[in-house]
Amino acid sequence: MIRNKILSGELRSGAKIGEEALAEQCGVSRTPVREALGRLEAEYLIRRSETQRSFVADWSLDDVEEAFELRGMLESRAARRAAKRINQSQIERMKVHNHALQKAVERDIPDTRVFLDHNQQFHTIILEASASQRLTNALAKLIEQPVIWRTVQNFTAGDLQRSYREHEELLAAFEQHDPTWAEAVMTSHIRRAFHTYANAHMNQRIVDSSQAAE
Repeated sequence: MIRNKILSGELRSGAKIGEEALAEQCGVSRTPVREALGRLEAEYLIRRSETQRSFVADWSLDDVEEAFELRGMLESRAARRAAKRINQSQIERMKVHNHALQKAVERDIPDTRVFLDHNQQFHTIILEASASQRLTNALAKLIEQPVIWRTVQNFTAGDLQRSYREHEELLAAFEQHDPTWAEAVMTSHIRRAFHTYANAHMNQRIVDSSQAAE
């Protein structure tokens, strides 16, 4: 429940986390809340101050770029492995999710929630096809981080449609069982997402500075 509050943006970056309030909202004592916060700290979703107060992690642009670099390295490796091992059933499942994703992004007002859901399912099947538990475990934290959710919120309709088309190219690479092609497409797919986030981050800083000056 706490993770979902962070990922959804209900608990914003830098927000103080009150154990007592969370315990009441979750219907549990403070002990399991404290244990949950310890796990979330290990996942870099929260940070603790010197006085042991908990706050939602506020990532710098350098932190975000590092996360995307790591994700790009790992997920491109997963795509390379998947291209050699993927079966037709997995490809067909990916096509179903990408078709649903296409419908979501081609609406007059793109449905980012539906996009996120089917995008996650699409990438999950790639991990499944890669047949590497180590890669799956390593990517789980990076893919679930709130920065991924926030990145999609900054996607334009054009960005969303490009993401769909890149998925189509990934599918073509998988159907040819071409690991080099799949790896290259995934690398550029993740890198483009970072630049979308970085541009939005810089624009927001300009807006914040302007408002502060006023």
